[in-house]
Amino acid sequence: MAASTCARLFLRGTARSLRLASARSPLLLSLPMTRAHRLGPSDDELYQRTTVSIMQREQSGGVLIYSYSSRGFNIDGNGVIGPCALLPPSILQWNVGNYKDITVESLALFYMVEPRIEVLILGTGSRVERLDRDILKFMRKKGIAVEVQDTPNACATFNFLSSERRIVAAGLIPPPPSTDQEFLAVEST
Repeated sequence: MAASTCARLFLRGTARSLRLASARSPLLLSLPMTRAHRLGPSDDELYQRTTVSIMQREQSGGVLIYSYSSRGFNIDGNGVIGPCALLPPSILQWNVGNYKDITVESLALFYMVEPRIEVLILGTGSRVERLDRDILKFMRKKGIAVEVQDTPNACATFNFLSSERRIVAAGLIPPPPSTDQEFLAVEST
C-alpha cells in the first residue's frame, strides 16, 4: 500500500512539474528527462555503499606444489587429478594426455594471459621428452622462456622460481604409475 501511495505521489508530482514546465517553456517537453546527479542514500532506499577490505597487502610466497603422483598433484593443499596448468594464482586442468599432445594450441593459455609470463616450466612425465622446435621457437617469439624437464624436477623448479617471486607458469603431466610411494614429496632445490 505504501508503494502504491508513493507511486501516485510520484506520478502526480511529475504531471504537475510537466504542466508547470510546459507553461513556462514548451521546449522542455521535447527534451529527454534525465537525472543530472548521482543517487545518494536519500534518493533510494536500496542504495548501499560498497567497501573493500584488503586482507593481505602482499602475496605470500606464491603457489607451491607439495607432492605429485601418477594420478595428479597436491598444489597448496588442493588435489588436482591429471595434467594441470599452473598460472598463479590459478590451477587449471590441462587437456593433454602426454608430451606428444603439447602443441602451440595447447600452450595458448600460457601466452595469452596478463601479466606476461617470464618462464614456462613443462613437466613431461617421468623423463625429459624432446618437443618440436617450432613450438619452442614460437614461444620464444612470444617472449616466454620454456624449460622442458621431467615432472619431479619441473615441480621443484616451479617452486624455486615461484618463491623468488618470478612470473612463472607450469604445464605438468603426471609421471606414469610406479611401485614406489603413493604421493612423492617435491624435493627442494
